[in-house]
Amino acid sequence: MAERRRKNPHADEHGYSQWRERLLGNPKTRALYEQEAAKKELWLQLVEARQAAGLTQAQLAERIGVSQAQVARIEQRGYDSYTLKTLRRYVDALGDGFSMDVQLRVPPRRRAKLRTV
Repeated sequence: MAERRRKNPHADEHGYSQWRERLLGNPKTRALYEQEAAKKELWLQLVEARQAAGLTQAQLAERIGVSQAQVARIEQRGYDSYTLKTLRRYVDALGDGFSMDVQLRVPPRRRAKLRTV
């Protein structure tokens, strides 16, 4: 079997960078990308907070009053069916020293309108 020569990996990287810049140059695509990235970050923040509190999923589940499987679902990558109530209960169960902050991302155009109102 003949061995295929692999393209220059730097050329592939450069092509990817150009493609990514074009893709994210579209404001709607960039907004969707940022929204998806934020969703993916939340699950990781929850897992890291639970681990920092020294709790297992089972221990946290007991504190919240749900099954370990439900905690696993909350912490699942890509899960986005959180309710504010669920997130509050999760953070409260972590104990003192943990809090939840909500940040609104407002597009620059909208920010200008908010200031004049």
